[in-house]
Amino acid sequence: MTELLHLEDSYLREFDASVVAQSGQAVRLDRTVFYPGGGGQPPDVGWLRWPGGETGVVGMKEEGDTVRHVLEGPVPPVGQNVRGILDWERRYAIMRYHSALHVLVGAVHHLYKASVTGVAIYPNRARMDFALEDLSRERVAAIEAEANRVIQESRRILVRWISREEFEQADLVRLARNLVPSGLQRIRVIDIEGFDAQADSGTHVANTQEIGRLVVSKTDNKGKINRRMEIMLAPL
Repeated sequence: MTELLHLEDSYLREFDASVVAQSGQAVRLDRTVFYPGGGGQPPDVGWLRWPGGETGVVGMKEEGDTVRHVLEGPVPPVGQNVRGILDWERRYAIMRYHSALHVLVGAVHHLYKASVTGVAIYPNRARMDFALEDLSRERVAAIEAEANRVIQESRRILVRWISREEFEQADLVRLARNLVPSGLQRIRVIDIEGFDAQADSGTHVANTQEIGRLVVSKTDNKGKINRRMEIMLAPL
């Protein structure tokens, strides 16, 4: 089992770990801050360093309750202690966009009760698809305005954990299809304080103010009841 440090602290940039398994150009560590990817968020990249060696982390592979770091360069042996270092500029950009999408989802949910049908996050943009028939200019303007209102209110973005029983009784899924594993008994929730909360395993900023101004840069018709919004964030 790999201890996933990002689940408790998205701002960790470096960590110490030990190599517990190796296969080809991939290693498994006992702990990591690298996000393995999922929910539309791409995996982290960065570096592993140890005395006399350094290698790039270019991808991640999740296998049950463990993750493997895909390397480009020398592979440290099993038992080697390493220092992991994130490409922080890329990670933080993705955190801002991921949190921005949670605000966007909350705005659409509160205004139009539409669920999410697709998502993709990049360091310089993001997109989200909704089960909507109508995405008029007026609706886009209303969604953008509501999202920016919440962002400008400097609301805290909190991580909390709940039981399966609490999850089943709460409204914490915004996806058209619930992807939370049925056997998961302890569920992570991202809570935009006083606005919206969603089950989520990704990395986020700590306050909406860190998101910056959100702009809906493009919309698209992806089907009879499926509309896409692409967003961009203004530089901080």
